[in-house]
This record gives sequence, C-alpha cells and structure tokens, in this order.
Amino acid sequence: MLLTEYRLDLVIQALRNTLKMEHPADAVLRHFFQAERIGSNERSLVAETLFGVLRHRLLLEYACTLDKGQATARRLALSYWIRFGGYNLRELEPLLKAKEAEWLGKVKAIAADGLPLSIQAELPEWIVDKLRAWHSDADILELGRSMQQPAPLDLRVNTLLANRNEVLQSLQAEGLDAQATPWSPMGIRLKYKPALNKHALFLTGKFEVQDEGSQMLGLLLAPKRNDMVVDFCAGAGGKTLMLGAMMNSQGRLYAWDVSEKRLTNLKPRLKRSGLSNVQPQLIAHENDSKVKRLAGKIDRVLVDAPCSGLGTLRRNPDLKFRQSPQSVAELNVKQAAILDSAARLLKQGGRLVYATCSVLHEENQAIVEAFLATHPDFALLPAGDVLRQQHIELAMGDYLQLNPQQHNTDGFFAAVLERKAGPGGAHGHETIKSVE
Repeated sequence: MLLTEYRLDLVIQALRNTLKMEHPADAVLRHFFQAERIGSNERSLVAETLFGVLRHRLLLEYACTLDKGQATARRLALSYWIRFGGYNLRELEPLLKAKEAEWLGKVKAIAADGLPLSIQAELPEWIVDKLRAWHSDADILELGRSMQQPAPLDLRVNTLLANRNEVLQSLQAEGLDAQATPWSPMGIRLKYKPALNKHALFLTGKFEVQDEGSQMLGLLLAPKRNDMVVDFCAGAGGKTLMLGAMMNSQGRLYAWDVSEKRLTNLKPRLKRSGLSNVQPQLIAHENDSKVKRLAGKIDRVLVDAPCSGLGTLRRNPDLKFRQSPQSVAELNVKQAAILDSAARLLKQGGRLVYATCSVLHEENQAIVEAFLATHPDFALLPAGDVLRQQHIELAMGDYLQLNPQQHNTDGFFAAVLERKAGPGGAHGHETIKSVE
C-alpha cells in the first residue's frame, strides 16, 4: 500500500490514543474508526500498524533511542514499517524528515540476538522475572516469539445443529483454507481471517468463533446430558454454549456473571444456538445468594477465572503493558475467593474445572495447590487422564497447559478437581432448601 502523509497522520493519531494504555487497544481502535470516517485501505493499515507496534513495542522503543531520539508515535510507526511492515527506505523517503533515513538504516540493521531477553521475547521485565522462576530463558524466548505471531481463527461447530464434517466441507467448498483442529472434535481452524459475522452458517447458529484451547476446557468438564451445571464466570458465553451443546440441550445449565453487559451479549448468541437448557443469571459477587442456594447440588462447575490474559497476547498484545505485578496480585485474591465459593456448589463426586488464559504460575498452579491444601475433600484428577477418557490424544500431566509455540492455541491452564464421595464430603449442605 502506498504510504502518504495522510495515512501516516492517521496511524500517528491512533497510536497516540492507544499508547496511553487507558483502554483496550481494540476498543480504542473501534472508537477511532467511528470518529474518523476513513476508507478500508486506511483502516487496515492503521489496524495492522497499531497491533504490530504493540507486538514489537520493546524492540521499537529500543530502536527509537539509537540516535538518542524519543519513542514518539511517529518514530514507532516508521520503525515498525521498515523493520516488520515490509517497506523499504525508498518507499518511506517522501515522508521522512532530515536524518530520519540515516536513523532508519540503523533500525533495519539491529541484530536482535545481542539484546536483553525481555526485548527479544517482547515481554516486559516483570513478566520475564515471574516466568524465570519456572522456565528456562530458551523457553521464555520461544514463548515470547510465538506470542508475536498473529493467531489463526478457530471455530467451534454447534453439535446440536450440525456436525463438523458438513461445516468443514461447506467452508472448503467456498474456497476457504479450513482444517479440522488437531484435538477438539468440534473445532475448525481457518488459516486466514475472513469476516464471518454475516455467514449463513454463523447466522443459523451452526458455528461460533472459539479458540481450540478454550474448547478443551469444556471437554475437560465433560458434562452429561441431565447434569446440573454452572458456568461460574460465563462472560459472553462462548463456553456456556459449548457445554449446552455437549448436554444436547438437556439438564440445566446456569450461566453466571457479575457483568450485565456481558450477559446481554450472550442473548443473541443463545438465540442462534437453539439451546433451551441455559439460564443466564446476573450475580453480585462470588458469595451471591444464588450460589448459596445451590450449594451441594451441582454436578459440574466451570470456573474460567478472571485473569491477566497473558496467554492471549497474540490477540491482545496491549495486555502485557496494561497488567502489572500489582494487578496480578489483586487477581490472585479474586481467583482464590471464586474457586473457594464455586467449590461449595458441588455434589459429592462432582467435578470442577478451574481455568485461566494466563501463563503465570501464581494465577494457575499456585491457586490450585493452595485450594487443595485447605480442602481435603477435593482431589486433583490428572488432566491427561481426563482427556484420554474423552479419546483425545493430547499428552498432559496433572494440569492442562497449552501454549502457542507447542499447540498453536492461546496460552491456557486448567485443573480438574473432584469432590470426594464419603463422610463430610459435602460440608453438610444437604439441609439447604431446594432451589425450586
């Protein structure tokens, strides 16, 4: 695409708005496009440059200092284009001020290998420090590099209304590069990212967009048809819809969330899905009376806990700059409280899956280990065994741990917990009145 002063100015404006880090990058971009009525070429240049700068920001900030300059929005855009955007100096020349060509020549020549790990991995120093307690530098670098790649587009076929083969064949017949996902039996992976929100199969509820890693959480929970199931942090309901289809629209499935807006976003998706067993309910907090009323009555609980989201950096590269050690510590308190409360719902022999889309130990194993230490009536079921029971050949140990470099999914963690049957297993909740 031809670079012009006008296009550079648009990119600079969008970058300035985003780099304040006051709001998620995709929301800033949406507002920017609403305010600036611009053509589709400009929109794609702005979006690609913005997310490219966020993915490679640490290297680009270093590049901006090569001639003792500042990391301004202008210089970040120019250095991104020359280093990662596929443009050469000749194409940029008409836009450049005095001495910028000389500086950009140095940017192009940077040898990344000699730079600190945090710059090579494009992970802020505090994240590298946390990862180093559990991972080698080589693993951190591999993880960081995989997070710099854009994610593919994964779909989940709604098995209530369609089967994977028919949807796959239909997409391939349209010329889309679509393949079955390697582990989820209901997943489809698209190499490119066509707009699918007006696609007939989407509008008739036959598929939803959902990362294969996220689909694995439902497969670990493995609800049965007539179970009572709670999706404790349902959000906009991607996993709820999957669980409902796995239950063949039978039993009862509560979709709980503290955000009315997120539950409102679930409604059109629920309507498309054809499910009749889902009950979306707003809860005030993890100790809401709705939680207390169902204590000891639920067969399956999914806790997709609020987390730093650092496993989703391929999609949300700004998160690494919007989180901090302090925000993670605050999330840890919330995660422990939610898990503790959700566990009270389970019957003896019931199953709970605790999951995050984080790669940090303290949001994952540490939360589960602390919970097990204070809840002797719960046992950890090895995730690998649970997957094998579902005929999924994905080598895992005690926990499900997915990452982009090995699995081409977002970074996901999950632990499968079971409430032991036996005396005292249900904390005397039998006396609580029925929810009906």
